[in-house]
Amino acid sequence: MEGRACESAAFTDSQARPSKITLPSGPKKPIVGRDGFHAVRVLNWDEVELVPPGKLMDIQNLNSAPAFTTKDGSEIRELLAHRNSAIANQSLAEARIPAGGATVEHYHPTTEEIYFITHGTGRMRINGEEREVGVGDAIAIPPGARHKLWNTGADTLRLLCCCAPGYEHEDTVLTEDE
Repeated sequence: MEGRACESAAFTDSQARPSKITLPSGPKKPIVGRDGFHAVRVLNWDEVELVPPGKLMDIQNLNSAPAFTTKDGSEIRELLAHRNSAIANQSLAEARIPAGGATVEHYHPTTEEIYFITHGTGRMRINGEEREVGVGDAIAIPPGARHKLWNTGADTLRLLCCCAPGYEHEDTVLTEDE
C-alpha cells in the first residue's frame, strides 16, 4: 500500500523516541496504530495524535448523537464511525422511522448492513422478498441488495444499523422516487 510518511516525536513520557507511521492513500479516514508504547490516532492527513496507553476508548451516548437524514429518508443518529471515533471500517447508528413512514428503496454497491430492531414493528423488503419484522430481529442486507423498510406500527420504529464499510451517502443508490 502506498502512502506518505509522517514523523512525530511528541511523547508524553520522559524519554522521547522517534516514531514514524505511514498514512495510507485513499479516503481520509482516521486510522489507529501503535508505536509499541502509545496509540497513534491519525486525525487527518496533517494531524497525528499520540494517545497514552489506556486512553483510546471512544464512548458515544445515543442521547448526545445529533440526528441527520440519510439519502434514503430515515432519521439517523450516528453512534460510532470514522467521523467521531477511532473506528475506521464500519459504523453503528440508530435509525428512526415514524409511524406510517418508510425508507426510500435503495441499495449500497459496496456496503453490507445489519439492521437490529429495538422498538416497534415493520415490514422489510430485500430484493423483492417481504417479511414482517419486530423487536429482537436482526436483518442481513448484502451489498447490492435493494431494500426498503416500512413502519407498520403505531409508534416510532427504531433500529440499530451496522454498516461495513461505514455509512456514506455516496454509497447509497435510490431505486424509487422519494
